[in-house]
Amino acid sequence: MISGVSDRPIANISELLDHFRVGSKSTTDLRIGLEHEKVAVLADGSAPDFDRIEPLLSALAARGWNRVVERDRLIALEQKQSGSVTLEPGGQIEHSGAPFPSGVEAARENQAHIDQITPLASELGLTFLGIGFRPFGTLDDVPWMPKGRYRVMRSYLPKHGNMAHEMMKRTATVQANLDYVDEADAMEKLRLGLGLSSLVTALFAASPIVDGKLSGHQSYRAACWLATDPDRCGLLPFAFKPDACFSDYVEWALDVPMFFLYRNGEYRELEGVTFRRFMREGIEGVRALPSDWALHLSTLFPETRLKQYVEVRQADASTRALVSALPVLWRGLFYDADSRHRAWSLVADWTFEERLALYRETPMKGLRARIRNRDLRELSSEMVSAAKEGLLRLGSIEGAKLLAPLEEIASTGRTVADRIIEDFERVKGDRTKLIEAMKLT
Repeated sequence: MISGVSDRPIANISELLDHFRVGSKSTTDLRIGLEHEKVAVLADGSAPDFDRIEPLLSALAARGWNRVVERDRLIALEQKQSGSVTLEPGGQIEHSGAPFPSGVEAARENQAHIDQITPLASELGLTFLGIGFRPFGTLDDVPWMPKGRYRVMRSYLPKHGNMAHEMMKRTATVQANLDYVDEADAMEKLRLGLGLSSLVTALFAASPIVDGKLSGHQSYRAACWLATDPDRCGLLPFAFKPDACFSDYVEWALDVPMFFLYRNGEYRELEGVTFRRFMREGIEGVRALPSDWALHLSTLFPETRLKQYVEVRQADASTRALVSALPVLWRGLFYDADSRHRAWSLVADWTFEERLALYRETPMKGLRARIRNRDLRELSSEMVSAAKEGLLRLGSIEGAKLLAPLEEIASTGRTVADRIIEDFERVKGDRTKLIEAMKLT
């Protein structure tokens, strides 16, 4: 639930800043949540349409999830203790978990969700893959899901990036949401999340297959984001200023064009209207509400973003082990001051131009990408080591153990993407065998 949202029109920018301020938590109440998107395929590797996915949501609803309906279509599920299950534009099924005191608990909840949904999916002829990009079929083979906001985004985004529909319909990610203590803490975490983006993308790379062929990329998911609306995606230059503050994020967000206006259950498409203009002028007599601001913030997609928490967004969806490693990695880096400082020292003195060049190089080269004569494998190893030290200082021995698959990847340089490439070559692209090899088990 979003704190500090009312139905009174926004009076000034200070209220936009208050949206972030009320997200502050005490040091004893810092939590972490996990969001995990899953790609489902039919037996032949093709993408299921909504008529194949809705029965899966219905089956979950019969097991205690509350139904969310839009235009008589079951499009999402909610459960007070377990977060939500929602549909991404191309039918990816996302579980957004509840916030927990530890990354281990967040991972455990997601694993329980996988254990619940996987057999239900199997009964309906669906198999989930542990991968960051739908590997088989073309973009046009993937049906759109019937959600109002996606109808507007489907029209808007391709005008601002030629890979936008690829991002919407075929990518899958795993993300973590973490709390902050105050404004300075929030901005430090935003800066660190953005600074480590390429390291995390490379470490979690798991999307080398596109249209049933090897693409030459380690993370094709990340490549799609390179060509998706630069107004609202990528890295944020202002975040790397030592004195960056909430007002910097607000000023940036104010000038990003809005997708839509939501009123009375309908999404009304806008074109070129910034939130700053909406606040100042309104739209045909409609004034900007705090709920509009919260909705607008949810349509901004930088590699790390602010809501009333910090959301880190750089990793491909992947194996169970790597999905479980993500929240403990970020807890160790964000919630222990020494680890946070050590991780920042790895990337602190890069120029923004260097960061941007690395960000563009990483989707293809992964851990083999280099900056200042160091490759990302070496830097990622040090990052994981810093996270492990942080987890141990936080008393999370179990969390430190969950980092083992990341330690192995950083040590060997062999990513999940490399393993998938090897499987592809071994079975000569056979879909049935690849589905079995990539299955989320």
